[in-house]
Amino acid sequence: MAATFTEKQEALVKESWELMKQNIQELSLHFFTTILEIAPAAKGMFSFLRDSEEVPQNNPKLKAHAVKVFKMTCESAIQLREKGEVVVQESTLSYLGAVHVKSGVIDPHFEVVKEALMRTIKGAVGEKWSEEMGCAWGEAYDQLAAAIKAEMKQAACPAAQEPPKA
Repeated sequence: MAATFTEKQEALVKESWELMKQNIQELSLHFFTTILEIAPAAKGMFSFLRDSEEVPQNNPKLKAHAVKVFKMTCESAIQLREKGEVVVQESTLSYLGAVHVKSGVIDPHFEVVKEALMRTIKGAVGEKWSEEMGCAWGEAYDQLAAAIKAEMKQAACPAAQEPPKA
């Protein structure tokens, strides 16, 4: 069970997401640039960056991926408030688990993405940033990451998930 996610935390995530949506093109680029600054080797993990010399300014796949990450984290925050846990469509979660396993994602990678996400949000919202806002996004991200990691375990060894045969 997740820590209690307050109405104020949910409001902070929603408010900052509304601000960020207006500038998602630039923010997505900043987000990925930050990931690569923290962990340059991560470039090879993203199919849309692998064959490029630099982070392309107008890479539609990069933008789409960043929007997905921001949006899912925001939606996770709303679910934490409403349901007390992150509930992503099972097919989506299974897909995310499989893709992350296939890409070779391991636990420390989630921390890199979280750090890049926090830096990007902090820069995007400027003076509206607060420690409380950071905690709200952090909790939402952590819960989403936990849900993806659980699916990754299933994707990595599906046989272990089958019920024993009688």
